[in-house]
Amino acid sequence: MDGFLSYIKESIRIFKENISNEPVRILGHIDSDGISSCSILIKALYREGIKIVYSSHKQVDEEVIKELGKEPYKIIFFVDFGSNVLKSINQYLIGKKVFILDHHKFDNIQTDHVNINQNIFGISDNSISGAGIAYLFSRCLNPNNKDLSSLALIGAIGDNQEKNGFSELNRLIVNDAIEFGDVDIKLGLSIFGSQTKPLHKLISSSTEIFIPGISGNEVGARKFLEELGIDVTDKDGNYRKAFDLTKDELNRLITAIMISKIECKDKPEDIIGNIYTLKKEENGESTKDLKEFSTLLNACGRLNLPALGIGTCLGDKKFKNKAFELLKTYKTEIINSMNWIYDHRKTEDIIEKDNIIIINAKNNIKDTLIGTANSILCKSGVFSKESIIISMAYTQNNKIKISLRSADNRNDLSKLISDVCSKLGGIGGGHPNAAGGLISIEKESEFIKEILSKPNFQIAQGNKQNI
Repeated sequence: MDGFLSYIKESIRIFKENISNEPVRILGHIDSDGISSCSILIKALYREGIKIVYSSHKQVDEEVIKELGKEPYKIIFFVDFGSNVLKSINQYLIGKKVFILDHHKFDNIQTDHVNINQNIFGISDNSISGAGIAYLFSRCLNPNNKDLSSLALIGAIGDNQEKNGFSELNRLIVNDAIEFGDVDIKLGLSIFGSQTKPLHKLISSSTEIFIPGISGNEVGARKFLEELGIDVTDKDGNYRKAFDLTKDELNRLITAIMISKIECKDKPEDIIGNIYTLKKEENGESTKDLKEFSTLLNACGRLNLPALGIGTCLGDKKFKNKAFELLKTYKTEIINSMNWIYDHRKTEDIIEKDNIIIINAKNNIKDTLIGTANSILCKSGVFSKESIIISMAYTQNNKIKISLRSADNRNDLSKLISDVCSKLGGIGGGHPNAAGGLISIEKESEFIKEILSKPNFQIAQGNKQNI
């Protein structure tokens, strides 16, 4: 860890040596981690009086790098991606100074550019997000950027790195957030939507818990709460939310849910976890809870309006209000995507072979939403926990976006998709249990054939490495 932090300090020295009055070019990914990352870097550079030109991308590939090489900018930042295209960066960005702030695994390609990636130092994928690396870079640039630590935690939560607390490098960022006083952390009911949903709807609609007769049943949920002596509405007739509960009411609710889950042979501890909230945000807003804030940013990026997410992160109220409205559309799109998948099981669009699930959505699901739908599906219990789910969707430029998800770590999905996509002239990468790729649409049948030729995948089982 010390070696990695020293390398970041050295990268700051190189950056300061190369900075001039010309604008700095920033390219960032469109998911919540990418938007958080870019927001941190934009704010940090703005404070230094540095001009910025920013663009967002679903994926960075050789075509993007070629076009970038034609632009006049001498300093370029790739944020939350870039490690997987080092070969193209070396080839097409000659004469420029490139800084890559990324946390994904990559092939061992040498470069004269600055590649800030914890994998080089043998640090695990789950120890820091792209936003975390952007934060550490910004904090080394100027210690006053400690106030950006909450944005780094949003990125980490968006990348599912919070597992009953944070580890290693993320822990350093948590400590900064606590020291700055911006984030409140407490144990509570770890159910998504606790800031925005009425309590009875939260209980009935949650995918994290299942209680017979209550899940999917708002009337049953209201009766469940009333039997616990918990009022559904306040004295003014407004629906109460989780943050309205007294400590005693919350304890009674958690105990009742835990008992119900024990009867269902589920893990009761899954519903209790760390709740991360922003002190400056109002209760009931999607930007109060960091998990919901992350979803809001995902909505902006996946619906091709990442600038709304950037503006929200930077505190612009107009952008925030527009992002809130966009979140409603996003939720509808996700529901429609999931319904399409459920409706097309047992058709030629969805292949189920052993523990391999291939969902070929084509134009029926947005390519920007296929990864999100895949993540939800992986946790839904529709398929066995041993299943590896591969979802595919067409992009607007005649390519196929591929998403891979797995609930366990028996296979290195990052290596799998990198190997298969490279063989087909595309690109791929990510994490061991969550990865993605991009191939040309002409390679659709070849990709499916290639995947099905690898039964149960067993890629590098028991021999995973961080490069």
